[in-house]
Amino acid sequence: MRRVLITGGAGFVGSHLAELFLAQGDQVTVIDDLSTGSLDNIQPLIAHPRFDYAIATIENEIVVDRVASQCDLIVHLAAVVGVERVLDTPAETITTNIGGTEAVMRVARRYGIKTLIASTSEVYGKGVRVPFGEEDDVVLGATSRGRWVYAASKMVDEFLGLAYHSQYGLPVVLFRLFNTVGPRQTGSYGMVMPRFVRAALTGEPLQVYGDGRQSRCFCHVQDVVQAIGGLAENPEAVGRVFNIGSTSEISILSLAQRVIELLESPSRTEMVPYEEAYAEGFEDMRRRVPDISRIRALTGWSPQRSLDDIILDIAESMR
Repeated sequence: MRRVLITGGAGFVGSHLAELFLAQGDQVTVIDDLSTGSLDNIQPLIAHPRFDYAIATIENEIVVDRVASQCDLIVHLAAVVGVERVLDTPAETITTNIGGTEAVMRVARRYGIKTLIASTSEVYGKGVRVPFGEEDDVVLGATSRGRWVYAASKMVDEFLGLAYHSQYGLPVVLFRLFNTVGPRQTGSYGMVMPRFVRAALTGEPLQVYGDGRQSRCFCHVQDVVQAIGGLAENPEAVGRVFNIGSTSEISILSLAQRVIELLESPSRTEMVPYEEAYAEGFEDMRRRVPDISRIRALTGWSPQRSLDDIILDIAESMR
């Protein structure tokens, strides 16, 4: 029986991943400070004989050491997430993302634990080569633009992970999540899909930021955790970076219209300038499309659920 620690495990992705590992027969421990996670996400798991959890920040290395010392695998998901929260708490974003990852790396090295580190498509910044490949050069905006705090902090996380692998021989795998969506995701921090679905269900306007022509690829969380699980199983993934996401691209305006149509909602779309939604000078990524050939070649993984499946699953969970 494998013993798995998931940091940020009471969050959206983490709780689904905990369910996957439990279903595979693993022992699962979750650590989460509940800043964006919720006990509601793991409530059905608390009574499970192979599940345990601790409410603490990952920057508390004493607690991380205690829960990790008996583990065979760490999946490090804990981070400050969501555009709105990043813009509101830039200092916390930097210290939590980098300091937390460093604390996890020190503990993992102490016990020689294989560690998977979650990164993000944000690290591709202003890249214009589409689809984004793991070895592509990246361009971020100026440091005066708080928009890029999250991307920069996650890039440092990647450097840390790869440094611990190359310098200390620690088995580390990095994965970059593109737009991951599904049941339990909250729209409180700017996530577009749950925000659209909730508005459509309540008959409120679906607010589309900017001109709506920015495009994204949305991947169901159940597909995403399968990809993470596959990387955890494969020894050839160690020391490498992998994109995880859908390759089906859609503009945000078209997404809003599809949500309204599929849910037969009386809602309408409402265009909101970035300056009103966020702040003056906000910069967005126009396209975000992953090249997933690397993970497909290694594990055979590719997304199985359609955009309509995603919308209907989120709507059902909200109802």
